[in-house]
Amino acid sequence: MSVQLLLVAGLIMLAGALVQGVVGYGLNLLAGPLMALIDPALVPVPLLLVACGNAVMSATRERGHIEWRNVWWALGGRIPGNILGVLAIALLPARGFNLAVGLSVLVCVGLSLITWTPKLNRHSLVVAGTASGAFGTTSAIGGPPIALLYQNEEGPTVRATLGVYFLLSSVSSLVTLLVVGEVKVEHLWIALLLVPFMAVGFLLSSPLRKFVEGPRLRTGILAVAGLAAVVLVGKSVL
Repeated sequence: MSVQLLLVAGLIMLAGALVQGVVGYGLNLLAGPLMALIDPALVPVPLLLVACGNAVMSATRERGHIEWRNVWWALGGRIPGNILGVLAIALLPARGFNLAVGLSVLVCVGLSLITWTPKLNRHSLVVAGTASGAFGTTSAIGGPPIALLYQNEEGPTVRATLGVYFLLSSVSSLVTLLVVGEVKVEHLWIALLLVPFMAVGFLLSSPLRKFVEGPRLRTGILAVAGLAAVVLVGKSVL
């Protein structure tokens, strides 16, 4: 990879880390598709490695607000969700399923804007975790189901709890990729080169957090979910 392409990838990573540092998620959603266009070697392993670092920083920065019980309930749904995603890939047309995923997220965003207020409890967390696993496995947009559930919570709680959830989810994905032989030494070097960009984006997000609370945070969560869904629908249709 040339220095120019690496710089572009780094700037994309910086922007994604900035968004996730403020809203609580969005790094993979924003950086993944763009980095895949630059060089397929950038995803998924290098992106997942850098995302782990970002998640650790997010969870550590506001660690007093982590809702550990909710993390475990969500992860309890993530594993069967991963299995459902694998089955969907094997049995269903990818374009049709991704279109359904994108439309489902758009419907949830639309309902949230009108009347729907999701209830945060163990049952909804398991359902959201399952959807996150299935959506993430098939279409790489596993963040919205969990984030939409947290749209009415306080910023520190959203960022810290989602940080832990995304860390454990990314680690599980990396372990799976390692077992099947998809993790290479070159991926580690690429990730190391991208970490400084991610760190800068994360640091820039610190002073911006106070400006994105309450209704603004909810708007940010819905906007990122809506954008990811629109992109997925567009890719499925075109």
